[in-house]
Amino acid sequence: MPRPKPVVYGLYGWTPAYGYRYIHPSNRRTFEWLEPVGKLFEKIDETDEWLLLRYDEQQFKVSPELFKELYNRPTFSFGDLVEEVDPPAGRAAHRGLISDVFWDEATDRATYQLVERKRKVRQVFEGDELRLV
Repeated sequence: MPRPKPVVYGLYGWTPAYGYRYIHPSNRRTFEWLEPVGKLFEKIDETDEWLLLRYDEQQFKVSPELFKELYNRPTFSFGDLVEEVDPPAGRAAHRGLISDVFWDEATDRATYQLVERKRKVRQVFEGDELRLV
């Protein structure tokens, strides 16, 4: 039985100023709305012409030219059920699914946003502020 491919994480530093040839025509509008700079993607598959990237529940075909693989893995990934480790006094801990993963190239670390009861929590968390449930 073949081994499953390990997840490859990376950045895709595209902006509209680069032009649209880097994005598959069927994904242009949604990829532009995503504003991909600084967001962490999972590389799902690749062909000679396109990479298939995943961000949360969306998938995008993009040119491999702008993909930058990261070798440090994030603590959490899309869909992980997490809970805030140390909430402020008087407030219950946030608990929800990871919906956004942001990557800070200067610190080489991820930060996370989550969805709690179908609503996105405004706060962005460091990895050590959350734990798997």
